[in-house]
Amino acid sequence: MMDTLEAIKTRRSVRKFSDRPVEPEKLRTVLDAARLAPSWANMQCWRFVVVEDAAMRQKISELSYVETFFGPRGYKTNPAQKALAEAPVVIVACAEPTLSGDLRGQQYYMADLGIATENLMLAAHAEGLGSVFVGVFDEEGMGELLDIPSGIRIVGLFPLGYPLEPGKGGAPRKPIEEIVFYGKWKG
Repeated sequence: MMDTLEAIKTRRSVRKFSDRPVEPEKLRTVLDAARLAPSWANMQCWRFVVVEDAAMRQKISELSYVETFFGPRGYKTNPAQKALAEAPVVIVACAEPTLSGDLRGQQYYMADLGIATENLMLAAHAEGLGSVFVGVFDEEGMGELLDIPSGIRIVGLFPLGYPLEPGKGGAPRKPIEEIVFYGKWKG
């Protein structure tokens, strides 16, 4: 198994997948890693819907299409949309906000899910799988499609499978001196 720091350094976002199925034991390992994450008061607000059916994955992909998204790279469509249809598995990460903190306007279910899904992606990488976080989707339509109860928030979609192309390592990152300040903010 891959060392934790090595997994962190070499994980990358994968948007192209082979049609090789994900073995049940690897899927279980990835989900278990998410389950073991820390959370607000250990309330474990996360819930995961695992979708393997090709027709359902296609519908999920269609609900991730947002032609008005102009992110930092100027995308006009969701670049991970195709991955949602082609990956053999899509994990839909949800949260039950009442099982997490809400303090001074800060809703901690987002942090809880962020931690859990980072565990999910690192475990996937350590198992030889790839994934990418997809955060642009029609939440209401997705909830209807997957019969997600009212009050449950869909936080992200994670296509999961074997990468089609060999890994090139992690994406470039800013130098630590540019992002870390000691004592006080210095800019």
